Amino acid sequence: MSKKKKEQKTNAARILDTLGIEYELKTYEVDESDLSAVHVAASVGMPIEMVYKTLVCRGDKNGILMAVIPGGGELDMKALAAASGNKRVEMVHLKEVFGLTGYIRGGCSPLGAKKEYPVYLDDSANAQSVIAVSAGKRGEQILLAPADLVQAAKAVLARIAR
Repeated sequence: MSKKKKEQKTNAARILDTLGIEYELKTYEVDESDLSAVHVAASVGMPIEMVYKTLVCRGDKNGILMAVIPGGGELDMKALAAASGNKRVEMVHLKEVFGLTGYIRGGCSPLGAKKEYPVYLDDSANAQSVIAVSAGKRGEQILLAPADLVQAAKAVLARIAR
């Protein structure tokens, strides 16, 4: 008789547990050739408007920050710079993401990174009752109320996507 391996919770899930925030974990089959939010949305059976991706950026004044935007959207760098008190922001190079956050591409969560970075959530999230964000590893999404993500990540709501 084999023992069933207990699924390890991610840092993001542990943070939500500690705060007493309700969430649902949804797992899906990872396709290494397609890590897009569109693919994730289809895999978890949710509309793309409800699946949010986390982008790691660097501001010229305030350093590293995370932008959480709708999966089908595009980051508005000028809007993010204004919201975060920077003159300019740019995407962090992919090879830097793991060292900064502890997360790999396709598994970057706004919660539970190596260091607590400022999080900016696109205000379109308010139009949804539930959104999905990465749980901190490929193949797992956390579904929760946008207000709960704001609380857990100490996120700032701003119009940062187009």
